[in-house]
Amino acid sequence: MKKTFNLTHPKIKYPRMIDATKNEIRKYIKRERRVTLPEDVDFWDFDCKFGDTEAEAKVIHLSEIDTCINDAEQRELTSFYVEILRKEGVRAAAEKARREVNLEVPKPKGFGED
Repeated sequence: MKKTFNLTHPKIKYPRMIDATKNEIRKYIKRERRVTLPEDVDFWDFDCKFGDTEAEAKVIHLSEIDTCINDAEQRELTSFYVEILRKEGVRAAAEKARREVNLEVPKPKGFGED
């Protein structure tokens, strides 16, 4: 999602527009998390940017989006830019376990083998 949210409307009040944008962002994230994971992927991660405009957007963590929107509300911005892109995420412990499983373990010699 790469979108500039406009927070002005002739009939809808400003706080309601803020709530609507938060809801739309949450729905998008939930929808993206439901996409089937490829093999060797543990979860969906997200690259996020937020700014007053697309040119001013800065990289943020997914959990900081609501804080940034609340900050925009306090500054009474008429619009802001949000970019949320899905990417594959692999847990560090799971990656280590995968590497250990793939290591060649020598087989013990049994009876009758030379």
